[in-house]
Formats: sequence, structure tokens, C-alpha cells
Amino acid sequence: MKKISVYIIAYNEADKICDAINSVLWADEIVVADSYSQDNTVALAEQLGARVVQIPFQGFGDLRNQAMAACSHEWIFSLDSDERCTPEVRDEIFTCLQYPQADAYYVPRRNFFMGRWIRYSGFYPDYRQPQLFKKGALVFKNDPVHEEFTVVTERPVAYLHNAIWQFPFKRLEELIHKANKYSTLGAEKLALSGRRNCSLWTALGHGLWSFFHMYFLKRGLMDGWPGFIIAFYNFEGTFYKYAKLHELQANWTPPASPPLQPVIEQQQAP
Repeated sequence: MKKISVYIIAYNEADKICDAINSVLWADEIVVADSYSQDNTVALAEQLGARVVQIPFQGFGDLRNQAMAACSHEWIFSLDSDERCTPEVRDEIFTCLQYPQADAYYVPRRNFFMGRWIRYSGFYPDYRQPQLFKKGALVFKNDPVHEEFTVVTERPVAYLHNAIWQFPFKRLEELIHKANKYSTLGAEKLALSGRRNCSLWTALGHGLWSFFHMYFLKRGLMDGWPGFIIAFYNFEGTFYKYAKLHELQANWTPPASPPLQPVIEQQQAP
């Protein structure tokens, strides 16, 4: 049986890291790629037998490339801290790797949000990037977020049938935080790509299209409350990504505020 490394990227994920690691205890090696968490993520990971490597965060593309380099075995399975491997996926991986038909495999994801499994909104099957692959078969660009990748193999990419679970937002507060974080990284990515002259209408147009695409074309309206919130989250994240790009390029500075001296009252002549 071919040996498998699992890497999990994490930053301040103390409330999620244990469940993520517990779902892949079947692997030959678990590597937690941490970016100097301020909570007890590292301690919890090490207690469960994971090897923690510290990687300064310089974008998700660089983080994933370094995490893969830290893995020891021939095959790698990537898992985010908000994801859980299921017994069905574990068994399918074991079966698949007996006689691999590809060097990289997409793995479907089922998303659970606001107390229900999301069936539409583009969230199922939610193929993000190949998550099972031979070491060296996948290389990421150094993108800050929504990292692009290249499959370095002549063999076609394949797909697993069973899905892992994802819990993208534990609370609405986390959704708002993620929209803020990812819109900042997205603005940086746009700036690096040379995008310029972002107007209010550009930001609004992209935001509205993102909502329309998610809510109507991807049938998010079929998911009720969660579907609307997911679509609105995409509107906000997209709108603020372009608004923050405008902010970066405008580089506003406040007007000068010189020190004001005390007013000296003049004595009136007798």
C-alpha cells in the first residue's frame, strides 16, 4: 500500500483542528501547516500526533507549496481545517491507490451551513482543486487567495465519487470576517495582476453579478435562508474586493493638520 501524507493549513483554528485531524488519523503522516497561530492550535495538533511546521503567511499559493514540500510520502491528501474526511472517502482513497489511474484527483465536498446541507448555490459538488495527488504533480501560483494551480503530469485528472464534509462558516460572524479577509487578499491579487481604474460601477457591477450568478444561476434560492446569505456574502466579498483595489490605487492621505498654538489675548489699552 502506498503511503499517504495529509497536510492541513491552519491559523487560529483551535475550535476546528481536532476534528480535522481526527478525520485523517488513518494517514501515515499528518502535517499541520500553521502560520504562527495565537491560540492553542499548535498544542492541540501535536497532542493528536500531527507534525507542525511554521510557515509565514505570504498568500495561500505559497502556503500550499511549502506545505506540500513538508510532506514525506509519495501521495498527498490536502484538507483544510474546516473540512472532514469521511469513512467513504478514506476507503475510496485506499482502493484508488492500489492501482492509481491518475496522478491527481478532485474530491467533491458537501457543505453544511446554518443547520442544513447545502444542495445548490454552487456548493455541491464543490470541486475546489485536486485534493489527492502524487507529490510533485501539483504546483500552485503564488497568489494571495483563490490560488491557481498547474497539474504537472501528462495523465488526465480524475475524480473521486464520495464527498468530504466542509463547515465553511461556524457562525455568521465568521462569514463576515472571512468576507473582509478574502476581499483584502483579492484586492491585492487584482493589483498584482495589473488591474487598474476600478470605479464604483465596476465594483457594484461585479458584486451584483456575483449575487445573481450564485442566487439564480446556481439556484441558491432553493437553499432558503442559507442560499440567500451565501449569495449576499459573495456580493459583499466581490464588491469590497474592487472597492479595496480602488482604495489601494487611490492611496488617500488626509489633509495636513498643523499644530494649533494657544490664542494669546491682546491687552486693551487703558
